[in-house]
Amino acid sequence: MYSSIDLFAGIGGIRLGFEQAFGEKLKTVYASEIDSNAVKTYVSNFSSKKIIHGDVTKEVEADIPAHDFLLAGFPCQAFSAAGRKMGFDDARGTLFFDVARIIKFHKPKVVFAENVKNLVNHDKGTTFKIILNVLKELGYEVFFQVLNSKNFGVPQNRERIYIVAFRENLGIRRFDFPEGINDSVKLKDILEKTEVSNKYYLSETYLSTLKKHKERHALKGNGFGYEIRDPESIAGAIVCGGMGRERNLIVDNRLKDFTPKTNIKGEINKEFVRRMTPREWARLQGFPETFKLPIADTHLYKQLGNSVTVPVVKAIALRIKDALKDSKNGTSR
Repeated sequence: MYSSIDLFAGIGGIRLGFEQAFGEKLKTVYASEIDSNAVKTYVSNFSSKKIIHGDVTKEVEADIPAHDFLLAGFPCQAFSAAGRKMGFDDARGTLFFDVARIIKFHKPKVVFAENVKNLVNHDKGTTFKIILNVLKELGYEVFFQVLNSKNFGVPQNRERIYIVAFRENLGIRRFDFPEGINDSVKLKDILEKTEVSNKYYLSETYLSTLKKHKERHALKGNGFGYEIRDPESIAGAIVCGGMGRERNLIVDNRLKDFTPKTNIKGEINKEFVRRMTPREWARLQGFPETFKLPIADTHLYKQLGNSVTVPVVKAIALRIKDALKDSKNGTSR
């Protein structure tokens, strides 16, 4: 039996991937998330009212339960004193420092973190160097790799860096990240099977504005975010904060009710162009159909954009499970 803590938990994507891999052999004993709307989604899916806390920066290490796995999707931030010792002290003032101080106190067996691909180049590589150095300084063997969600059974072109660190006394000197398992899923496979509400369809005015923006940017040689996706292709990355809705528009000609909803200004476009629904975004991230989406769409787009691709996390967690099974101290604290 393993225990885990879920830091910067969001809506619980990392936790879900690990639970899918470890099943009943994993118990989450603590979670932290500062966004109250994300907490609503998290709690409605995990029944974790008793263990979820707010601001991890205000938590005392000793008040956090002992754990085997520390899971964290911490934000990418610059280190203010970067470039000096490249170690623990340089991490002060960042959210990674709070991860590090908890690791230092509890010494979990495994640390798992996910971040944007650009973390490697952030601040000319200094940020990533400090993260690796801190983990090594704390007594961990560190492995990392960039993986693309599109190779793990979801139609989304999303590259992220994944970091796995094992406590040195486990004797794990090699760790192979999973290769892609399935890249054949297309956008059409995750779209709603029935007609969706016309609130997801763009107004004629807004679509016209997007087209003008695109033309203007094209003349300047710039790319512009608006893009209609081919159902036979895959989506672009749905990004942090829920941006990217206009980069993943689709044509869906099943609409019969053209009466504008209150949040659509003007007539609905006659080209049947719509945004993807939050449920479709959840499928892009590999969340199961049973995962509840209990709050307003605006919040859900943000939460799903900020989340992880669950099947990628599950695939890595299965490799971690195997590594611990083979290690000399993997099953005891």
